[in-house]
Amino acid sequence: MAMISGDNHGLRLAVRYTVLALIALIFIFPLVFMVMSSFKPDQQLLVDASSLRAFLPVGDISLNNYSAAFERAPVGLFVFNSVLVTGVTVALSLLICSAAGFAFVFINWKGRGVILSVLLATLIVPFETIAIPMLLMVSKLPWLGMEGLTWGWLNSYHVQIIPFIADGLTIFLFVQYFKDLPGELIEAARVEGASWFQIYRRIVMPLSGPILATAAILKFLAMYNQYLWPLMVTQEEGYRPVMVGLQYFFQLNIAWGEVMAYLSLITLPVLGFYLYLQKAFIASIASTGVKG
Repeated sequence: MAMISGDNHGLRLAVRYTVLALIALIFIFPLVFMVMSSFKPDQQLLVDASSLRAFLPVGDISLNNYSAAFERAPVGLFVFNSVLVTGVTVALSLLICSAAGFAFVFINWKGRGVILSVLLATLIVPFETIAIPMLLMVSKLPWLGMEGLTWGWLNSYHVQIIPFIADGLTIFLFVQYFKDLPGELIEAARVEGASWFQIYRRIVMPLSGPILATAAILKFLAMYNQYLWPLMVTQEEGYRPVMVGLQYFFQLNIAWGEVMAYLSLITLPVLGFYLYLQKAFIASIASTGVKG
């Protein structure tokens, strides 16, 4: 009887992993097609697209599309701009939004429920409805930088970072996570004389690995894929991110091999960041706990 039960368990595991493997293949096929196509000339790329050869490194394989992509546009500069803007925004967003979530959950102050409701209401407002007012505002704001006091934030990194540091969704995620933390820890720390900052830094944040990873992934994807706002506020090539740089490959004659090469290059940072945070997410879940 035990042997039959063990065989059934093994069969269920085999079916489960087979289904998961098939689902993974479905999601990875577009990436494989993109990378394989980036090594093929346009004529072969279009012919292979109608068969399984599109997913195989067969035919006239070379790095010509990559060299041509760097000749058509400053790909390295675009990737650097996107990584810089996205990295700084994610770091500042995690700091400020987690502190805001901590204040909403653990500190009693008048009007916090109303303000939280207003923040949540902003989630239903499309960005396109506020893009023009934001553009008019940032074009007249002062900025104190290396060159002294200047007026207007256009053509800069900070115009792509500051408006997106705090958002209602990230704050809401931290609020919901902090509500599930054991309140006894906070009460005990207050009895011991710990300040709110000490509680935030030494108790709450060490227990918040999963939500930090989740919020970082969502914020990273949102910032790295931004197109409309950078297109509006960066007229100079030196500040443009990867999504705005994609339009360079659709001007005049479109070379699909170069497009695939460019997409492969700008996708690598996203995959690397996602895999890193996935590993950190699993490690944080395994290590998170309350020690007596």
